[in-house]
Amino acid sequence: MNFLQTSLPIGASEVVSRTPLYVIVGYMVALFALGWISSRLFRGSSKDFFVASRSIGPFMLLMSVFGTTMTAFALVGSTGKSFSLGIGTYGLMASSSGLIHAACFFVVGLRMWSFGKKYGYVTQIQFFRDRFESKGLGYLMFPILVGLIVPYLLVGLIGAGNYISGVTAGMFPDTFSLPDKILPNGKEIPHPLNGSVPPWLTGLVISSIVLFYVFSGGVRSAAWANTFQTIVFMVMGLVGFLVIAKGLGGLAEASQKALEHAPEKTAREGLMTPAHFMSYMLVPLSVGMFPHLFQHWLTAKSAKSFKLTVIAHPLCIMIVWIPCILIGIWAAGLHAAGDLRVPPLPNGNPNPNAVLSAMVKTFMDSPLLVGLFSAGVLAAIMSSLDSQFVCVGSMFTNDFVVPLTGKDRFSDRQKVWLGRGFIVLIVTITYVISLFRPTSVFSLGVWCFSGFAALFPIALASVYWKRVTKAGVFASVIATAGTWALFIHDALGRKAGEQWFGATKHGEYLIAGVMPVTFICLASVVALVGVSLVTKPPSRETVEKFFP
Repeated sequence: MNFLQTSLPIGASEVVSRTPLYVIVGYMVALFALGWISSRLFRGSSKDFFVASRSIGPFMLLMSVFGTTMTAFALVGSTGKSFSLGIGTYGLMASSSGLIHAACFFVVGLRMWSFGKKYGYVTQIQFFRDRFESKGLGYLMFPILVGLIVPYLLVGLIGAGNYISGVTAGMFPDTFSLPDKILPNGKEIPHPLNGSVPPWLTGLVISSIVLFYVFSGGVRSAAWANTFQTIVFMVMGLVGFLVIAKGLGGLAEASQKALEHAPEKTAREGLMTPAHFMSYMLVPLSVGMFPHLFQHWLTAKSAKSFKLTVIAHPLCIMIVWIPCILIGIWAAGLHAAGDLRVPPLPNGNPNPNAVLSAMVKTFMDSPLLVGLFSAGVLAAIMSSLDSQFVCVGSMFTNDFVVPLTGKDRFSDRQKVWLGRGFIVLIVTITYVISLFRPTSVFSLGVWCFSGFAALFPIALASVYWKRVTKAGVFASVIATAGTWALFIHDALGRKAGEQWFGATKHGEYLIAGVMPVTFICLASVVALVGVSLVTKPPSRETVEKFFP
């Protein structure tokens, strides 16, 4: 039997090819091999494991930084969000992210890199401890930053699980059978995901592969893998977009379908008010406080390495996001016309996380191409997971264990193994959570980024405001954590329309018509500035150290 025709019967007349799965497995093997090769360059030191001995050049820095910021949120999440909300999704995150990310890299990233190189910092918290003369600040920030990284990891695992379930539906009806679904009218229909690879298995496989190459070579292996994976998902994303458009009769025909059957998704304002739209502009500030991105900044060989990243990052975002947004809008029109079946959520509504896989499976005729595109989707997801894995291990070793026990308590090799052990613990916890709390990838990502965005004023003040104080930073961190936890509890803990502070509208939790990030950032800034102005300024030695 021809390899490209290998298939499995799922009914009397329906056959589903397993070729996409074989291609995905082949991609995983290639990534495994790349991880092994890059690990041969590992020098064995903790400095090499955590920051690649600060030896990464311009192109690899661009690929690793961009790959790190593109996860299931960008591909699976944006497609699902535009399916639900419309064309405004591009303005929400893509256009603003392109500009704000580049500005953060130039305004904050470059200065932090210079301090990291000059004083030997390996993590973000090490810099903040020195800058604000406080060992205790690290113990406060460590659990908060790790707590915000866990939802980020969940975005990847949930997005990958949902996507692969949709693409592999019908491949294994005997192994992964699901009961028929009962519609509100009492009619039974076959489960749309019957015979698909379950999310728990997808999450387990990608976590294991990423753990392998991260264990072997640390952030150097992550940078190599990110470069490879970023190229893969950008190329395959464009190819997949063009193939889907062709399957719909061309760009004009596909857009006309959306205009006819889902016109509200193509309106400039869509389903959003200007205040709601503008409040989203705060979310991309999160990149200025991502610990894993800070770690990638520290790997740069020189300041010149940042030039390509600042210039090209917005263009890369445009290349990835525009196709995803358009696919989501086309899917909305097709679904409204009854020409596309999207697997439902338990409440009967279409699952936004499954929109991309539904479009791929419906409009890509070649199983081989479906497999290659799916490899690209997984590449985007895994290129973020590896950086986050290394980051949590680095913070545990350098920001928790070493300050508690002393820098000479453990050997360099033992520090690497401490980081590896904590990585396993966090990944295990995240994996278990992903099995019990599937949710919208986009919404989960926004909540995660909102917390990081509210901490961004601390990063900005640390490199530009001499007067900012330790007490002000403590107050800002506590205000951020408190308001973030309060709002997310209110949003998730009650039924829509019964919240204390806000209300859910079109899938968005809003407070006075704007995103919660507005008030979380406001609390952070007020606490930072207010407390700093009424407390003792930092010592002259510290000011001269960071503002020579």
